[in-house]
Amino acid sequence: MKKRNFAGFSGLATGLLFTAFTAQAQQTDSLQGKRLNEVLVTATRSEKNAADVGRSVTVLTAADLKNTAYHSVGDLLAQQAGIYLVGAGQNPGMTQSIFLRGANSNQTAILVDGIRITDPSGVNNALDLSELSLASIDRIEIVRGSHSTLYGSSAIGGVVNIITKGKQEPGLHPDAALDFGRFGKGTGLLGQKLGLNYTFRNGFYANAEVQNQDVNGIDATVDTITSPDTYNKRDQDDYKRLDLAGKIGYQTDRLEAYASYKNTSTSADFDQSAYVDDDNAVVDFERHLFTYGASYRLHPAVQLKYVGGYSRMFRQTENDSSAVDAAGSSNHTYSSGSSRGSTATNELQANFSFPHLQAVAGVGRYRETMSAQNYYYSESMYGVYESQSDLDSLDLGTTTTNIFAHVDLNGALLDERLGKFSLALGGRFNRHSRFGNYTTVEVNPTYKLRENTLLYAVYATGFNAPSLYQLYAPDENAASGITTGNAALGPETSASLEIGLKQTLGRFQLGLAYFYTQVNNTIEYVYLWTPGKAIDALTFADYQGATYLNLSRQISRGLEIEFASQLSTKLEVSGNFNLVNGQLKVKQSDVETAQTKGNQVQLYNSGAFINKEVAVQGLTRRPNTANLHLVYSPWEKLALQTDVRYTGSRLDIYYDAGRGPYGSLGTEGLADYTLLGFTARMQFTPALSAALRLENALNKSYQEINGFRARGRGLYLSLRYSY
Repeated sequence: MKKRNFAGFSGLATGLLFTAFTAQAQQTDSLQGKRLNEVLVTATRSEKNAADVGRSVTVLTAADLKNTAYHSVGDLLAQQAGIYLVGAGQNPGMTQSIFLRGANSNQTAILVDGIRITDPSGVNNALDLSELSLASIDRIEIVRGSHSTLYGSSAIGGVVNIITKGKQEPGLHPDAALDFGRFGKGTGLLGQKLGLNYTFRNGFYANAEVQNQDVNGIDATVDTITSPDTYNKRDQDDYKRLDLAGKIGYQTDRLEAYASYKNTSTSADFDQSAYVDDDNAVVDFERHLFTYGASYRLHPAVQLKYVGGYSRMFRQTENDSSAVDAAGSSNHTYSSGSSRGSTATNELQANFSFPHLQAVAGVGRYRETMSAQNYYYSESMYGVYESQSDLDSLDLGTTTTNIFAHVDLNGALLDERLGKFSLALGGRFNRHSRFGNYTTVEVNPTYKLRENTLLYAVYATGFNAPSLYQLYAPDENAASGITTGNAALGPETSASLEIGLKQTLGRFQLGLAYFYTQVNNTIEYVYLWTPGKAIDALTFADYQGATYLNLSRQISRGLEIEFASQLSTKLEVSGNFNLVNGQLKVKQSDVETAQTKGNQVQLYNSGAFINKEVAVQGLTRRPNTANLHLVYSPWEKLALQTDVRYTGSRLDIYYDAGRGPYGSLGTEGLADYTLLGFTARMQFTPALSAALRLENALNKSYQEINGFRARGRGLYLSLRYSY
């Protein structure tokens, strides 16, 4: 295993020296997306200046999204503090998983207009961020750290809230774009976007947008075959995505109402596994997302809000036989699978805003369902084997109801001399239809050392509900009667502490945050083996099934540094540095023998048997990262940008057949890497612009995931008309 180190920062330093003599770009308002005077709603569920929020937050504004040369939400999130997004640098269409502050990929809440979206048909309910394009998005707000008090399940690492476009200035507003790109031999990207907004003077508005992307991709897996005598026909993996979005609404000073719809359809080739190509495998995905809401201001200090949403998704996979030799012989296997899931959210809240006191209180209900079917066929010298499963008849679903409240008190409420001190308190009571009741709390004091210096601390608890698959997967071991799903699972629970500082000195802004999070009862997939038998003597006959258990304690700690500075009227710089470390602990006493029927327990994630305390140092896919952005505008209409991205060495997983009779996951180190990119953006007219982006300029060869390729040097051209 390669040890973590900071040697790669030398590459970052080299990039810094290089960019000092290079130009960079965006319009002069580009730094506004990082400035602390932005108003955001996600941190407190009410409008509040980011400089006064006792949290680590980032706002990507409409200007940031308009001026970006990137093509997806994942591309933008990958550059933000505290986030490592696996898959962002790989072949388009590859799964993208978010790791925020060391939390697992299913422990960060992804919202659209305040409505949580997930993949309820997936094993762990985590959302694949590759499905999120920038179609119809107005801004993105990121709040780091546990936020289950306001947003419920999965908000352990933090919250990403994607806010769609709404009312604009009266009149017609077209938004059209063409994107072209190439990122390796035989590759190509072609994208088209057309959006229209019409806003009436009386407050009504209507938005519509269509966005299409076609990609001829790279071969997604690493080719390790070198012998010319070995049959090795590999294919490139293509990707298509189509987004259709619409929104209608009405907005005045007192009343707002809206309803929106977005359809996302994707089709992607995929390979069998790490290092293993597959030329006949494809996955099709579709999501229908409805969001709706209304708010009414009863009084200057009192506002009622209702938000709701419904999401339905469908995934279909098919893997036909593949050729195994030059004569065209096939492996005579075929598999297909389909999965469906839905989520429904409805919440009612009241906001109160008085001098020195802000509060929000509400109630909500969240429902999720899933179903899946799978079929497998193989033919060999031993005969034909077929298997199939269907979960339709199980009617799988859970419901969570909640009551929440959050109050922000300023010391001036008691005495003007205490005006520099504020205290936010929050609580949420959750009732889950499967595991019962769970309560989360938040305590968040802040102190203004001076007008532009905020010191804050946060103690917050959180939870993450088990997925439907983890609860109800019906596969049963004939010998033990133990099913893969475990209906007795409880929630993963967390407690976190954060201490931070926000500082503004003229045109320079700095944010520092230290965090510590412990997640208890982390859900683990385990193998079960005959009790009382020596581990090295176990055979396949001793297998007693596999299931999910609440087992481990996961600890993450780290330091985040964000900065932004307007060095001159023509030059600005911004960036972030993120250090993260973690460990996993499991004790034999953590095992619920009633659920395992006394069998020996083996962790699939490491192969370790839980016959003593197990401690794993270092969590997979949690590297130290750094991002640097320099923007130079030699004149008003031209902006030149340099980006430097550093990703530290880290652990990744692979299947090790030698860990027990059935094998399990092992870990190995992946090397650190530094990527250099350049963007030039020209504003020809107030509406017409062009952007040219060079990605991975040094054509660095690296891996984000063990066995899968990342994109090489890429060149992208975007033409946009937006008025």
